[in-house]
Amino acid sequence: MPGGAMAPAPDERVDVTGLSIAALSDLFAAMGEPAFRAKQLYKWIYVRGARDFAEMTDLSKTLRAKLEDGFRVGRPGVSAHQRSTDGTEKWLFRYADGNEAETVFIPDDERGTLCVSSQVGCSLTCSFCHTGTQRLVRNLTPGDIVGQFMKARDDLGDWERSDAGRRLTNIVFMGMGEPLYNTDNVIAALRLLGDGNGLGMGRRRITLSTSGVVPELRRIGEALAPQLAISLHAVTDELRNELVPINRKYPIAELMRAVRDYPTLKNAQRVTWEYVMLDGVNDSDADARALVRLIEGIPSKINLIPFNPWPGSAYERSSDERIRRFSRIIMDAGYASPVRTPRGQDILAACGQLKSESQRVGKRERLAMEAMRQEKEAAAGL
Repeated sequence: MPGGAMAPAPDERVDVTGLSIAALSDLFAAMGEPAFRAKQLYKWIYVRGARDFAEMTDLSKTLRAKLEDGFRVGRPGVSAHQRSTDGTEKWLFRYADGNEAETVFIPDDERGTLCVSSQVGCSLTCSFCHTGTQRLVRNLTPGDIVGQFMKARDDLGDWERSDAGRRLTNIVFMGMGEPLYNTDNVIAALRLLGDGNGLGMGRRRITLSTSGVVPELRRIGEALAPQLAISLHAVTDELRNELVPINRKYPIAELMRAVRDYPTLKNAQRVTWEYVMLDGVNDSDADARALVRLIEGIPSKINLIPFNPWPGSAYERSSDERIRRFSRIIMDAGYASPVRTPRGQDILAACGQLKSESQRVGKRERLAMEAMRQEKEAAAGL
């Protein structure tokens, strides 16, 4: 460090962010404090967003001092916070062990969606996804996951707003990692995020995206049944094996059976199918018709995602006309088929572009991305 200064000592106190009401009750019981203290602390952490025990004025000064000595209300550190020209924001969060994960906030007219990560890196190696080029480093804990949401609320000024006025209205588990390869921690985080007595994000406002870990899909459906999104991207096992290699373990027919058994379908809630549009790979009229046959009888919405290029990727984005034709076939069959507008491309925050600084995106790669952007603009006459 400059001037030979010593690095600050790590904070060894127990982080209470991510602890459930039951865990906080155990904590206070061990301190010899009454159980109702857990509810007070829980409210300060998850309803009011307090980060300092000194703020918790309904606790005695003695108890606040005791808590300050042994505990902290943590947030992930911020290695970088970028804002796109379209209003998208991306955080590179840094955890106590030095690992990093990315989180993206996407504002829209009527909603603001936070895309959270469940792992540092990813083990799935989907061939079209930038995150898949980063090895899996570790699972994120409930506190790591919930901390992304809480820090975003800090920076967006949402703790001070009423529910109706908050900018952050929805959560999607579509960031780095496969949530269902971290099911225990994701379930614990979902319970905290969805608790009406705490963070208050109802189940209908939380969507979990998975590439199809079939046994865990059944498990999370039985436990909590958040809104479901499936990263499909192909309609044949041969192609999906290439694009989404987990398909070799859980092929399409097995995945479809698990989706049809998902609890929310009994209430006619729609499944979202994510389908990245790759030029000449999966975007033909025949592919669109096969997709319609595949999801027949399932309440569905199909999100068509124009491929977001990244340096070294082997694919090109389907043309706008091809995407429109594909969408029209699906809509004519009676399914909603919105085309997702790419957001945050200038800060590498679009779908499939996330890659944390735990495996640093180097200067050469960023320059290549900028060159790709300029080339496309020139081709389009911009």
